[in-house]
Amino acid sequence: MHLNLLTQSESRSHSPAATATATEARHPRALIDELLSDQQDLTAVERFARQHEQGELPAQAKHYRDLIPLSTPKAGQQYAFDVDLDACTGCKACVTACHNLNGLDANEVFRDVGLLVGGTAELPILQHVTTACHHCLEPACLEGCPVKAYDKDPVTGIVKHLDDQCIGCQYCIFKCPYDVPKYNKRIGIVRKCDMCSDRLGAGEAPACVQACPNQAIRITIVDRTRVIEDNEANVFLPGAPEPEYTQPTTNYRTKRVMPRNLLPADHGAAHPQHAHPPLVAMLVLTQLSVGAFLVERIVRDLLAAAGATVSSAGQVYHSVAALVVGLLALGASTMHLGRPLYAFRAIIGLRTSWLSREIVAFGLFAGAASLYAACGFAFPSLLSPAMSSALSTSVIVFGLLGVFSSAMIYHDTRRDFWSFGQSGAKFLLSTLVLGIATTVLTMAMFVATSGQSELFTLAARPLLMAMAITGGIKLLIEVSVLRHLAEHKLTPQRKTARLLTGALVNAGAARLLLGLLGMVGLPLVLALDTTLPSTTAIAILFLLTLAGEFLERYLFFAAVVPPKMPGGASL
Repeated sequence: MHLNLLTQSESRSHSPAATATATEARHPRALIDELLSDQQDLTAVERFARQHEQGELPAQAKHYRDLIPLSTPKAGQQYAFDVDLDACTGCKACVTACHNLNGLDANEVFRDVGLLVGGTAELPILQHVTTACHHCLEPACLEGCPVKAYDKDPVTGIVKHLDDQCIGCQYCIFKCPYDVPKYNKRIGIVRKCDMCSDRLGAGEAPACVQACPNQAIRITIVDRTRVIEDNEANVFLPGAPEPEYTQPTTNYRTKRVMPRNLLPADHGAAHPQHAHPPLVAMLVLTQLSVGAFLVERIVRDLLAAAGATVSSAGQVYHSVAALVVGLLALGASTMHLGRPLYAFRAIIGLRTSWLSREIVAFGLFAGAASLYAACGFAFPSLLSPAMSSALSTSVIVFGLLGVFSSAMIYHDTRRDFWSFGQSGAKFLLSTLVLGIATTVLTMAMFVATSGQSELFTLAARPLLMAMAITGGIKLLIEVSVLRHLAEHKLTPQRKTARLLTGALVNAGAARLLLGLLGMVGLPLVLALDTTLPSTTAIAILFLLTLAGEFLERYLFFAAVVPPKMPGGASL
């Protein structure tokens, strides 16, 4: 027995593997040998291509029946993407297949590949992540759309975009925390992934599923209750927006233990966003118009209470000017739409969409303001004080409802820079500041044309002082975002502050200068002056204030940091 064991031991020691190991120990392989050896190992794409070339796959494999469910979802279930993070190599075959099959334009994508990074210097972690629409249980795009251009299939759970219904308002882009809907400027509508529902209906896998050489993407059936439970535990994906808002259904799985410091490769990046000039004009001018009606009514009531006589001609002059600006604002808003001819559809979503509510409120405001101005201009004798007061009140109520809806539109996107505390304060203070500036200007112009200076003499200085105080408060609120620069955590607000002191510093400095001059400095000087301000000085004050507000609203859009799925490393 002892001899047999010795013989076996000697036999093993002289085996080819043992001999090779001993040889490598005596003569280590050169680097060139290692590289040549590595080249013999095919990539996933090359193995995939070779299998097809050699006919190793059955003919029906192109349908990938093992990567899609064999039955439709039952009650309480729906389809969902399932992503194996361990199998995703970041090759972007899914992106290319999706792009080609759906006939997307050059810069249009429904699926993208991001990167998560973390770990330590000794053991760094790089994790590619393929992302598309998550076909959420509570899709924010569907909830916010003013024309109901989204539909969630009651059987499959797939969230589809109805291209024919879309007017291109792009509000769904603001609402979606995962940057899924994409605006196509060429055709003027938004489009998104629909999980290749026509292919699924025919028993064939979506393009991204078929194209993945590592079978990292598949379609599964998920239980909706289980999705909600998992999202409550916030186990969706590191670096992604928190899932409780829309309840995304995509399942990202891995057998590895991810490090706690795993973050998107573009976590520290912050770039100026699209400024949406038509929306800038619409917001500033609607708030100017509403403010003009509001301030004029306050001044008229205060003067009437003090026993002063208010000129009806001056009142009409002012209301017509405010109405014209309001109508210009509503006209400017249609320029933001990709399909403005279908703007009439925008009230369909009144039950769920703040955009629909804003449109209805400002539509009622425009109608009431037109009636108020027309009656005062064409039929002043028929407009009794009680009727005038009722019409003026309705104009102001509808206008303030419109301003409130405007603030809620952006608050409802859950972007930190657009929270109601900031958006609501900015919009209300803009309404007051611009309303005061407009009222003082129309008073000065009326005095210059009519020679009736009594009202201007009584109201000018108090209004200018109120403007300086209100404008100062507004500027303090605007610059308060810079306090986030001292935070250690890289929050969206800190990124906004970095944008305002970096890429947007020139616009920010110009806005601050115009605000200090137009909203604070000049009104204060004119209020303290013993002589009545000239029309020229008031006009300069108005233009400086208006220009400053346009810049503030530009920064409102450009400096926001939207939530999104993990992206690639920024160059």
